[in-house]
Amino acid sequence: MTDSVKKILNERFGISEAEITQLAGYGNNNYRVSTPSGKFVFKTYEDRPDLRGELEAESRILEKLAAGAPSAYPKPVADIDGGYSTVIREDGISKYFRLLTFVEGDILGPKGISGETAYSLGSFLGKMDGELSSLRSAPIEARRSKWDLQYHALNRPLIEYIENPQDRKYVEYFFQQASFFVDRELPFLRHGLIHGDANEWNIIARAGKVAAMIDFGDLCYSPIVNEVAIAAAYALMFAEDHITGASRLIAGYQEMNPLEEKEIALLFHLIALRLSVSVCNSALAAKTMPDNEYAFISEERAWRLIRKWAATNPLRIENEFRQAAGFEPRRTVSVGEDLAVRRKNTSRVMSLQFTEPIKMKSAAFQYMFDDGGRSYLDCYNNIPHVGHCHPRVVDAIAKASARLNTNTRYLTDEFNEYTTRLLSRFPERLDKIFLVNSGSAATDLALRLAAAHTGNRNVAVVEYGYHGNTSRGISVSHYKYGGKGGPGKSDSIIEAPIPDEYRAGPEAETGKRCAEILRERIDESKAGVSAFIAEPIVGCGGQVPLARGFLKAVYDLVRKRGGVCISDETQTGFGRLGKWFSGYEMHGVEPDIVILGKPIGNGHPMAAVVTTSAIAESFETGMEFFSSFGGNTVSCAAGNAVLDVMDEEHLQDNARDVGGYLLCGLEQVTEEFESCGNARGEGLFLGLELVRSKDGKEPDGGLASSVQNALRDAGILVGTDGPHENVIKIKPPMCFTEENADELLGALRQALKKHERRTETK
Repeated sequence: MTDSVKKILNERFGISEAEITQLAGYGNNNYRVSTPSGKFVFKTYEDRPDLRGELEAESRILEKLAAGAPSAYPKPVADIDGGYSTVIREDGISKYFRLLTFVEGDILGPKGISGETAYSLGSFLGKMDGELSSLRSAPIEARRSKWDLQYHALNRPLIEYIENPQDRKYVEYFFQQASFFVDRELPFLRHGLIHGDANEWNIIARAGKVAAMIDFGDLCYSPIVNEVAIAAAYALMFAEDHITGASRLIAGYQEMNPLEEKEIALLFHLIALRLSVSVCNSALAAKTMPDNEYAFISEERAWRLIRKWAATNPLRIENEFRQAAGFEPRRTVSVGEDLAVRRKNTSRVMSLQFTEPIKMKSAAFQYMFDDGGRSYLDCYNNIPHVGHCHPRVVDAIAKASARLNTNTRYLTDEFNEYTTRLLSRFPERLDKIFLVNSGSAATDLALRLAAAHTGNRNVAVVEYGYHGNTSRGISVSHYKYGGKGGPGKSDSIIEAPIPDEYRAGPEAETGKRCAEILRERIDESKAGVSAFIAEPIVGCGGQVPLARGFLKAVYDLVRKRGGVCISDETQTGFGRLGKWFSGYEMHGVEPDIVILGKPIGNGHPMAAVVTTSAIAESFETGMEFFSSFGGNTVSCAAGNAVLDVMDEEHLQDNARDVGGYLLCGLEQVTEEFESCGNARGEGLFLGLELVRSKDGKEPDGGLASSVQNALRDAGILVGTDGPHENVIKIKPPMCFTEENADELLGALRQALKKHERRTETK
């Protein structure tokens, strides 16, 4: 190729003596040309529509910029015909060539955009964009480039090239967020010509300050703030934290070309867009030009920053950027004012998570963001099963809402597809499904099915079980009817003691003994039993796995007494336990009715009851069963999306692996601290029981509350539960990672060490 370059240089530019070195490039071949009279850059281009007009326009713009600052920009060199783009036809194909002056200085490249250079970069860009603002160019303004952030949607088809689905979701999320919160704002922002690619390989420094810019191939007419967003994305890749580098750049830009408040408000999303566009094109390059190292030069840093960005509160970023630009931070309503409105509008019976409540504003995957700029690692909310605001679920809900939202009195593809897919996850015998809109409604229906099938309304329950907030749900929930303010046990309820291996020992006998007690109580009632209902791991009991052998013995007993067996999988189902899709599988039993809720719509209100044909037929008495919202098209679309994500991101496997890793860590914590009595659970449904001493096993609810609040102060959300509120409850979204587990374990150790120090000084 160098021979061809020499020929063109000689014939078209009159350069006969030159040393030629190929330069790294993305999508075309570039060469450094050293001659006795100076250095140049020779650029080549594959022909495409409008290319010549764009190259000529870019050259005219560079000519004007270089006229005012000759050492700051490459200057186009005219060929023998006086043009700035040379075309040669070979084998019927047109190829274009340009010659530009070589800009001397140090390319930031491997060093990156440091905190020291970020401010001067901002100043340089601000001055350059100010000069460009007076220029117009029809060919450039007509360009629709995938690198121009206002056309970010052009990159969406490239998402499929990102092989790892757990990475892919971040890009889908940021593109989707932009469609909601950015796209409708961009047309109303200030527009102008911008460089469009201020990455470290296009920036020249002299004496430690940015002094020049090269490679204007992505020049575009775009919202001016996009210039800052693109440069900030690259600056942040090299920053010690994920704010400072961009803040210094913004401060420098602001002095030369002040941003408006509405532009700063979009920077969080625009930076995320640039990162997303970058990794999309790296993924494409991996397929189309795998040997081009330049195409992947920022990929690793970009992915690292994308993950950090998703875990960062957008309000924090905006306020940091506002401060850098000289604006006051956004003010929020005080928690006290919000609390007063809440108490005025509703009853105190609707509790809040903390004594000092958190006002949440947004969320992403396993993170939640408050209105003060703080980020929280969510180790507690199991309802957003595949992650808060997962883009696949949001997209499914939005599209279904825009197309059709109707009930089950009509035939719909959504209902048939979802029920078929969901039933395939259960044993062949469980072949009928009812869709409702809450776990509580599912409990009610399950009990109605049992009563219709058996002709009996007596129900056997487990101590500390919880099955819903309706009257019927409370009546079978010892946690509610036997708790503070509860109505007490009705005559139709038969209780089994909770088979807690930690407290009821010896372990080998716990399950059999508790099952035998239930047998005695059923026989004493003389009224028989309609159903037995239990969670495989009793959540409100303190994340207590039912003792080995208990469910098998009870299922056999209840069926012999004419009843049916109900497994409440509202919290434990849908792969949360890792090794098993449904919690009953861990006990080696098969229920007659399964209750599903909470996670199956990722926060969209939906639930289900799965049962047998025989039980379903017993319910067909002539009275219609209808749920206004159960099984509607939007709910089924959400449910299908959840199943898609679970499969594609292998979230059940993730629950098994990360849950096992976290449980092992919790067991180590239990060995380290006298106040930790027992770590237990399966998958990502875990509990840590806190006690005054290991020997006495006396519950320590005060310590649990203290630890919960200490974790909150560290930006980590957990719950407390159990009869004495002394169990730390851990049930995060299924995308939880080992890094998240390490963060939780580290903060937990710090909280327990602090407690030990306080205890020693008393």
